[in-house]
Amino acid sequence: MRNGRLIALALFVIAALVTGCSESNPPEPTLGDWHGAIEVPGQPVQVGVSFRDDGTATIDIPSQGVTDTRLKDVRSDRDGVSFAIPDIPGDPVFRGEYESGSDRISGDFTQAGQSFRLTLSRGRVTPPARPQEPKPPFPYKAEDVTYRNGEITIAGTLTEPQGPGPFPAILMISGSGPQDRNEDLMGHKPFLLLADTFTRAGYAVLRTDDRGVGGTGGKLDDANYADLAEDAAAGVRFLRARPEVDPARVGLFGHSEGGYLAPLVAARPDSGVAFAVLMAGPGVSGADLLIEQTRLVAAANGAPPDQIEAQVRDTTELAALLKAGNLQGAKELAVRKNQALPADQRVPDDQAAEQFTPYMAALVAYDPAPALSALRVPVLAFFGGKDLQVPPAQSEQPMREHLAADPAATVHVFPGLNHLMQPTETGRPSEYGAIETTIAPEVLDYVTGWLRQRAPAK
Repeated sequence: MRNGRLIALALFVIAALVTGCSESNPPEPTLGDWHGAIEVPGQPVQVGVSFRDDGTATIDIPSQGVTDTRLKDVRSDRDGVSFAIPDIPGDPVFRGEYESGSDRISGDFTQAGQSFRLTLSRGRVTPPARPQEPKPPFPYKAEDVTYRNGEITIAGTLTEPQGPGPFPAILMISGSGPQDRNEDLMGHKPFLLLADTFTRAGYAVLRTDDRGVGGTGGKLDDANYADLAEDAAAGVRFLRARPEVDPARVGLFGHSEGGYLAPLVAARPDSGVAFAVLMAGPGVSGADLLIEQTRLVAAANGAPPDQIEAQVRDTTELAALLKAGNLQGAKELAVRKNQALPADQRVPDDQAAEQFTPYMAALVAYDPAPALSALRVPVLAFFGGKDLQVPPAQSEQPMREHLAADPAATVHVFPGLNHLMQPTETGRPSEYGAIETTIAPEVLDYVTGWLRQRAPAK
């Protein structure tokens, strides 16, 4: 699943510092905007740094959706430029110098014991091309909305086709980890694209911020699956109460972990859910999924066999503790594993332990079989053939078996696509930001065609 905690998608950054100036102390040459690339072999990471005259600096990493992030421990003068990035595992640090002759900043970016060359030139970083990202004006209505689930306020955006309703409607449910309503990931906004596609096809679409993100209250780490399923159920009730929505034709679209939660809601006898679309929704338990995910991603990243097996053993041991509800044991094991690493690869012990939360335990312990087997509404479950996070080789056949009693179920695999349904050669999560395509057009066409058959718009 798209879990930045168990699969580290490296977050690389750069920065520098500026000092004050006076008539006797001329402005430091680093003031202003700079851009460059951290020279990670095979996948350079474009970054931008802005140095301000109050001695602060910020970083942008467009491919990872990082914007205007404040840097710490900033130094920038004629004797050296350095900075650190707060709250990132591996203690990322840049150390370099300003080269007056070439008017550039050169040095090394180091994270978790690995160093990469970074050279900055003047000017702003260019955002990666995202040719599919919808731009206004839109041929439909868009409204920011809020509604309640108990004490939690949920915030989102509802898009509605022009013209008279009532319209069929879709509630979007995001993948694992704290996601905003666009499911913003590495510079891509998959839910924005999907909502635009479906609304243009005649469907009202509600996409929301997760707990603790944007305008939604609560804290995701403290939630379990009963809480999150009830958040989705509240969204269904909200849609069914809207006068422009046909209450008999409200469905769910779940991506990754959302493919766990959507069936959990739709299987309720009183859910009012008319159909479900599962994009890279797992067909196996969270524990089994994370173990196989660990193996595949490590192998794709070139880890030697002994390291792969060591990572798989660690994930298996941690998953067993989480599945048993032993959060404290998982935290203690993670700290011991962290302390056994070489000093330059360790993270602070609290960072090693903080990922093990009630939310993570719920994900690991979840078995999708009962909810999937209980579905009796039209279901489309589809996978990317090169997905390393929800590999179809592990989930496709169980998904078919779980849905076998549902006569309106369809399971499909798109060859050559990854977890985000992007065209890929390797499927590695680290490449998501470098791929221009947000979702392959054939996926958008296929899903829209399925919707028109199973829940036709006017």
